[in-house]
Amino acid sequence: MKVNIALLTVTDTRTFENDKSGGILVKKIEEANHNLADRKICKDNKEDIKSIINEWIKEKDIDVIITTGGTGLTGRDITPEALNDIADKHIPGFGEMFRYISIKSVGTSSIQSRACAVLAKGKYIFALPGSSGGVTDAWDEILKYQLDINHKPCNFVELFPRLKEK
Repeated sequence: MKVNIALLTVTDTRTFENDKSGGILVKKIEEANHNLADRKICKDNKEDIKSIINEWIKEKDIDVIITTGGTGLTGRDITPEALNDIADKHIPGFGEMFRYISIKSVGTSSIQSRACAVLAKGKYIFALPGSSGGVTDAWDEILKYQLDINHKPCNFVELFPRLKEK
């Protein structure tokens, strides 16, 4: 099953030409035979992040939103706060699993990551670090499997029809 994914890079410095982490995700989305439904870059500004994501949430042809960047500890890193404002539910296991996986590559520095995931109006939103290693770890070790309908015992995709249940 093809998943329609929108990709947002949150950065004060990158463009499409030098957005390495975004480029890695575009390639991995294509390799997994998913559809890149939209791609944007925006500044580390909470209202801009929320505005773009809220527009994507309304789109029927978008199933999943992935952000890269803005998940660290500096004053400009506000992606988790933006997601918190629009979240219906948090998926704490995603961030826990990400930090567990990244300890292999960055050691105890993995505690500095605030990678996270939420559900908002029936859409999965994953906030990944802006580093190429971070997005690679998140995709190769978590998202590749959870966005594959064939992954067992369960996956995010099989829950799509039930995400908006009340």
